[in-house]
Amino acid sequence: MTGPMASLDGEHLGTPTPGGADIETCDAAEGLAAIGNPGVELVIWRRALPSRLQTWLEGMDPSRLPDMRFLVQPSDLRQAVESRLDDCGMPRGDMRDLLIGDVDGLVSAFAAITRSDLVDVRLERVSNDSCWKFHRDYVEARLLTTYRGPATEWVHPHHAGQALREQKQYTGPTESLGKNDVAVFKGSSAGPDSGIVHRSPPIAGTGRTRLLLCLNMPSATSPEPWPRGLEHKTLHS
Repeated sequence: MTGPMASLDGEHLGTPTPGGADIETCDAAEGLAAIGNPGVELVIWRRALPSRLQTWLEGMDPSRLPDMRFLVQPSDLRQAVESRLDDCGMPRGDMRDLLIGDVDGLVSAFAAITRSDLVDVRLERVSNDSCWKFHRDYVEARLLTTYRGPATEWVHPHHAGQALREQKQYTGPTESLGKNDVAVFKGSSAGPDSGIVHRSPPIAGTGRTRLLLCLNMPSATSPEPWPRGLEHKTLHS
């Protein structure tokens, strides 16, 4: 992005984004930096993680999946995550190391894209319909990827206004991120008419549990910087 960005965490049910907004895809983490280009509202990194990691996560008791949030320097990410994964009982080993390594790489990439010294990291266990409404995030930029369960759904800007108005009654085209895809998108704080309309897929009553990574720039709702903020457990949409 151009210049330092400040954001407020939350969501915004706003006016439509113009249909001319650009949606881009890439095949490497470096391509996510295209979100800083004028007119680009969403960049999706189409990628695949080792199938053994997916199998390991899908077979894990949901109670052992992390549900954490902290504000951290990228250089401290591994240490911060390790201690919290021990707390939730996620088994140590190659698969856990692979998960931590992936989160570490995405945090570093997001910090570089947004020129942030600190990143607000949420690695969140979701088994309900939180954030089921179509909305725009009240941030300048956000990164999302789903390690387990169905991934984030989004609406092309051409249909954004209809989805925001109709919500559960909306039957128009809806896109979905692929398994392990990484999305970086602009929110409504990025400028007039910015913000990709999206939602978390409804899963209440299905018995499914998602594992979602959400990265933001520091905001007024962020916890204290790690390690002082290590015990902050409140998650915000």
